[in-house]
Amino acid sequence: MNDANNINPETGAEEEINLLELLRVVVRNVPLIFKITTAAVILSVVYSLTLKNIYTARATLLPPQKESSGGAAALLASMGGGLAGLAGGLGGSADLYLEILKSRSVADAVIKQLDLHTELKSKNADDTRRRLQGVVKFQTAKNGIITITADYKDPAKAALLANTFVNELQKKSLQLNLTKASTERSFLEKRLTVVKQDLKSAEEEMKSFQEKNKTIKADEQVKVAIEGIARLRAELVTREVQLAALRNSMTDESAEVRTLLAGISRLKNQLGSMSGSGGGGGVIPAVGNAPAIGVEYIRRLRELKTQEALFEQLTKQFELAKISEARDSSSLQVLDEAVAPLRKSKPKRALIVILATVTAFFGSIFLVFIREYLAKLSPEDSAIMNEMKGTLKGMLRRKKLV
Repeated sequence: MNDANNINPETGAEEEINLLELLRVVVRNVPLIFKITTAAVILSVVYSLTLKNIYTARATLLPPQKESSGGAAALLASMGGGLAGLAGGLGGSADLYLEILKSRSVADAVIKQLDLHTELKSKNADDTRRRLQGVVKFQTAKNGIITITADYKDPAKAALLANTFVNELQKKSLQLNLTKASTERSFLEKRLTVVKQDLKSAEEEMKSFQEKNKTIKADEQVKVAIEGIARLRAELVTREVQLAALRNSMTDESAEVRTLLAGISRLKNQLGSMSGSGGGGGVIPAVGNAPAIGVEYIRRLRELKTQEALFEQLTKQFELAKISEARDSSSLQVLDEAVAPLRKSKPKRALIVILATVTAFFGSIFLVFIREYLAKLSPEDSAIMNEMKGTLKGMLRRKKLV
């Protein structure tokens, strides 16, 4: 214990001496520290004044919400299948619209409209796009709101840049929605033309048959069965039209296509069981169990009812598809348009000067300690230091010669 008491005062004295020595080194080199710090302040002030003011303009967008659908969109969704996709348009995913904003086609449209190739003094199109990525930023919040931020030396041009991206996003999303709606309408229109002709032929054949064989009526049970078959055929054709539309943009491995294929297979099985021509399993009597004229009448009536159901179903879908194509499919809402900012956002000159001053102050103190350490080197350490200096100089000379 006595030894420990004797050591502690000496250790404290050594630490106090060391701290005083360090403070003495700093005080002795105050002029150098002051010069370095002052030079850093002057240089940082000059540098910050040479930087051009940058202004930031912001525009905010609200993507369409999936649950917000009404009017024609609700009717389209109620039809199911391919038309249900039309009701949703591009959907409510903010990430999807963010990728559209980042696409090359949107960037090129903005560059062309604002002549940014000349404005940004770019070498080529790729260089212009890279510089534009450094000027305009896109981000989404957790609530789905998209923010477009444009930094530019001209406040009016910054606002124009952000708003141009908003306009191009609306155009692109509208184009994508209309392309999808147009494809659906085209399939329906072609199918409806065929069904119209088939319905007309069925009506003419039924008329000719009745005129030739006078008045023939099927009983009520057969009529109900025929109407059921007609409905099944109409639904089957509707699913086939939806399948053709989906296969235009999807593969047979996608969930929607597989669901439609399963539904079509089920409908075909039901249709086969209802219109079977043998045994007693079908709801319509077999051909051999009815008079020839009655059977022929039933067949013609079944064809007529089927074509009527098809025509009614496809006409509804065709009208809804035209409504979807005509309406404004892009329901992007602009919450805030970008306006020319009144104050600069960059550079932060005061912060630059403060950081430069603090860095120079502590750097100069570190430099003072290094100089003090080198000044007190032993002859052996000085020889090693000089050897290292010579080696470095030789390497620099060889590098210059190469």
